[in-house]
Amino acid sequence: MKPGMQLPAGATLAVSLEWDSATVVPVGRLGMRGRQVLFEFDRQFLLDGVEIAPLHLRRRPGVIEIREPVFDNLPGVFADSLPDGWGRLLLDRAARQKGIQPQTLTPLDRLAHVGRDGIGALVYRPELGADGRQDAIDLDRLADASRAVLDGTSDDLLDRLRAVGGSPQGARPKALVQIEADTGRVTDAQHEHGPGWRHFIVKFASPMDFPDMGPVELAYARMAAAAGVRIPAVRLLPSRHGHGFFASARFDRDGDRRLHVATAAGLLHADFRMPSLDYVDLAKLTVRLTQDHREGEQMFRLMAFNVLAQNRDDHAKQFSFLMDRTGAWTLAPAYDLTFAPGIAGEHTTSVAGEGKAPTLAHMHKVADAAGLARQVADRIVEQTREAVRRWPETAAAAGVTEATAAEIGRVVGAGAT
Repeated sequence: MKPGMQLPAGATLAVSLEWDSATVVPVGRLGMRGRQVLFEFDRQFLLDGVEIAPLHLRRRPGVIEIREPVFDNLPGVFADSLPDGWGRLLLDRAARQKGIQPQTLTPLDRLAHVGRDGIGALVYRPELGADGRQDAIDLDRLADASRAVLDGTSDDLLDRLRAVGGSPQGARPKALVQIEADTGRVTDAQHEHGPGWRHFIVKFASPMDFPDMGPVELAYARMAAAAGVRIPAVRLLPSRHGHGFFASARFDRDGDRRLHVATAAGLLHADFRMPSLDYVDLAKLTVRLTQDHREGEQMFRLMAFNVLAQNRDDHAKQFSFLMDRTGAWTLAPAYDLTFAPGIAGEHTTSVAGEGKAPTLAHMHKVADAAGLARQVADRIVEQTREAVRRWPETAAAAGVTEATAAEIGRVVGAGAT
């Protein structure tokens, strides 16, 4: 039933954890009564499953009525699978092409379009999807098509864009690909190619980005790594007529093996569209979920970097956690690290109550929540300051233009003193 846009009336959606191609564990079923979303855990999963959302959707028998308007009335952990921004735009545009009003698509319809192509281990069946998959990937052609869709000038390659980039979260156009280590060849991510290939997310620029956004994100990733922040493998892919495409290795995939992913938004049922969290909350969540103060230290490092490097688009979906098949949680590597001055110069996630000008005293309160000694916290802040002070050299090595580096440096340099 894949070519369709909507599930039949009354249809349910099976939710499973696909740990690898040979291990698919039923989790439960989603259904709808009118506009009300219902969920029921699988009986076997109740006995020996893991907690995929230990705060707001713990395993329990019976039909669960979901009332979460912020998440389209889905539990946050399933709403995490829904694309927002770019992916939602693509699906809505495809629906209109077929004479379907996007507002008539239910949350279950949208999850069925994600199918098994989302981030993490959760998969949804039956699948509805785009028929635009091919093996070879032409990134420049997809970037041009993405720009045309954003501009509203063309819907060429719409199915192709949906197939390779309709599932990830975030506002910017993306593509899920595989890259061969030896040759640098880029292909569709849908079929495993075996050893030597790795899954990546490739980003395309939006009209509001710097023209050299790829190098900027590469520089930020390297700067974060120098500050001790855990990041995935990153690289800059060449472009025939641009500055290159930033690519980040997927931390949820290793070949066909998958990890479960949940964002802070999905775990805490926090609205990512508005300021709804504080880093104190994130530090406490990290320690509680992972039972490991070293992970709390990683969250503190990420906070320090975001503060000093002026990454203020730090909303609740910018922090994710990974769970393996045993139920053990870790903080995911940092992602979407870039220069972002924020709305009215405010962090979306406040630092101990302060959004505009967090000080070391505010950071100390986050350190307390993470269980860090003050001297450890101070060393981390100083390491981060030193990494940020080296922005000019880091930017130049990544290929950031002098104009962009200077524009960012005027703000970032001031914050690192």
